[in-house]
Amino acid sequence: MIGGTQESASLARSLVQANLPCVVSVTTDSARSLYPSSLLLTVWVGQLTQATITAFLRQYEIQVILDASHPFAVEISQFAIAAATTTGISYLRFERASIEPAPLPTTDSQTDDQDAPRPIVFNHLSELLKTPLLTGQHVLLTLGYRYLPLFQPWQTQATLYARILPSPVALEAAIASGFTPDRLIALRPPISAQLECALWQQWNISVVVTKASGVAGGEDVKRQVAAELGVQLVIIDRPPIQYPEQVSDISTAIAFCQQHLLN
Repeated sequence: MIGGTQESASLARSLVQANLPCVVSVTTDSARSLYPSSLLLTVWVGQLTQATITAFLRQYEIQVILDASHPFAVEISQFAIAAATTTGISYLRFERASIEPAPLPTTDSQTDDQDAPRPIVFNHLSELLKTPLLTGQHVLLTLGYRYLPLFQPWQTQATLYARILPSPVALEAAIASGFTPDRLIALRPPISAQLECALWQQWNISVVVTKASGVAGGEDVKRQVAAELGVQLVIIDRPPIQYPEQVSDISTAIAFCQQHLLN
């Protein structure tokens, strides 16, 4: 299983309960704590690449690839799909469900709801950075540390804050991108609405930039808090990718694994 996400931890617990052996790949040591301790479960820490993934599959005698990577981790999914095709290993994408946009307010809606800015969705981050939307704003970035270098030119045009995972790599990348320690917070999801609200108010946030990460990624909480506080939420949509097979239900994913492990 390609893991590192909250839902991959739930999948791992279900696999153990179903008595199915599993090797979970994660990229950081801190992600180990997400997974249960079991003789059936091996957590491998490292970076799978196009050059190494096939050897990894052979070394661990993998029969099924359960891809539960982050929706924006397109590269590793593409590597896994290609490796599955080459080796004949069964592949299943487990993807967190998207959040449907809220309906437009009606004339009977409360005034507060009508006044709240509606989320703005961009297909790519580059589209947002071509607009003046962030200029002069107090902006909270919840995109992950890999995207922070793209905002370095904006350090003089807006007041930027970032939420990152609690890892040395993330912290180093944020500081290298021009973020000072007082404009960083390191937290691992899930994050409650109360904590989001307090953080946004503490920093006087006017714009939040996030990913279309679904409920597991806290997108629903951000939508709720943005509406309550009147903050402009900017959502970067998921990159399109064609998966051979895809589900968003854990029981269906477990049944798929059982079927292909027994065959």
